[in-house]
Amino acid sequence: METKNYSSSTSGFILLGISSNPQLQKPLFAVFLVMYLVTLVGNGLIILAIRSDSRLHTPMYFFLSNLSFMDICFTTVIVPKMLVNLLSESKSISYVGCLVQMYFFMAFANTDSYLLASMAIDRLVAICNPLHYDVVMSPQRCLLLLLGSCTISHLHSMLRVLLMSRLSFCASHVIKHFFCDTQPVLKLSCSDTSSSQIVVMTETLAVIATPFLCILFSYLRIIITVLKIPSAAGKQKAFSTCGSHLTVVVLFYGSVIYVYFRPLSMYSVVKDRVATVMYTVVTPMLNPFIYSLRNKDMKRGLKKLRDRIHS
Repeated sequence: METKNYSSSTSGFILLGISSNPQLQKPLFAVFLVMYLVTLVGNGLIILAIRSDSRLHTPMYFFLSNLSFMDICFTTVIVPKMLVNLLSESKSISYVGCLVQMYFFMAFANTDSYLLASMAIDRLVAICNPLHYDVVMSPQRCLLLLLGSCTISHLHSMLRVLLMSRLSFCASHVIKHFFCDTQPVLKLSCSDTSSSQIVVMTETLAVIATPFLCILFSYLRIIITVLKIPSAAGKQKAFSTCGSHLTVVVLFYGSVIYVYFRPLSMYSVVKDRVATVMYTVVTPMLNPFIYSLRNKDMKRGLKKLRDRIHS
């Protein structure tokens, strides 16, 4: 079989998309367009509400506003191209465009992961060490956590893309996915991907598992501390500040672990598409609702923003 190295050519890939059924293209376009617009508006409102209400200028809402911004960037890397392909017959993406999409997708996704860990640390300090909260979660340290999250995530993405750029690809260049993700692109390679898979699995485990373990440790400490609170009302109040964050963590990490922490031989096109849609489109869309519906401070901030717009 003839092997063609796309890293040294102008050829690209074909993104198969969510479905190859022609009758589903326009309905899927409508559904994902609505979801994308809801994501943009919802997360945009969260950012504006936090910025406009001085009472929300706290570490928790600092991380939440940055999480909302990352969610907007995260979905914008994937969804607009997917929408174009749903109405296009070619469904093509250039080789460079594929690597660029892969880079920013991983960078923003990993930053999301580290921001969720930072929010868990914030809750840990607020519940377990409230007297030192202002010192531990100072604006300078919050900014360092944000910069560290972005730096580690972009270095991780750079390494992954450099590994992918060294691979050769077979005559078949149809990616059975709706964007350039690592696993479906690796499936097309004619090169020996065993070493790349080991590096990818090991490095991904380190980068993704670190914030995940940080979240688990934080909530273990929180649970131990809260169980020591004598009153039921006190326990409920402490746990209520963590409910929204825990919901987002379960949605995000549940689908991420399902998709990425398996060997390439266990890769399933249909199941992985559904799981990937969950954390790339559904979770960023739901985040504003999760954080605002049960949060009195956010409700007040959004109401204040609405009154300011109407006045």
